[in-house]
Amino acid sequence: MHDGLGNSVPSYLPVTAVLVGLLLVLGVGHLNSAISGWKKLSRRFMAQTEPYGDSTAIGPWLLTVSMRFWAHYSSLVRITAGQDALYLSMSWWMGSGHPPLRIPWSEISFSRTRRFFARYVVLTLGNEEKIPFRISELSARKLGVLDRNLGRYG
Repeated sequence: MHDGLGNSVPSYLPVTAVLVGLLLVLGVGHLNSAISGWKKLSRRFMAQTEPYGDSTAIGPWLLTVSMRFWAHYSSLVRITAGQDALYLSMSWWMGSGHPPLRIPWSEISFSRTRRFFARYVVLTLGNEEKIPFRISELSARKLGVLDRNLGRYG
């Protein structure tokens, strides 16, 4: 194989580049999971079942969520509000280190925050873990999250 300049390119180079790229994507996925708090949540809340009863889902496209340290997940997370719990799952192509989560409503508290000119609802996930999960107020309304726990919303 030649590089167009008359030099010889080793035949293993393209395969090596693809493997390095895949390892990089896997590594970044696991690092993001640790930084955002997803990994910590997965220790207690790894989803074992599908949503129970009526549910509403949004995402992943055109949905931005932020977690601990304002770690952003744009167009990657699908959120499903089931009768029994909040379900979170990551797009398959960036899901490395992000197993699906099922967080019971009793393990979630709510608050509001602003950043610049945007208003967010913060779902604090896990009574022990206390991982912030920020979504827009519009997304929270679409999911029906605010109606679900009005007594615990500040």
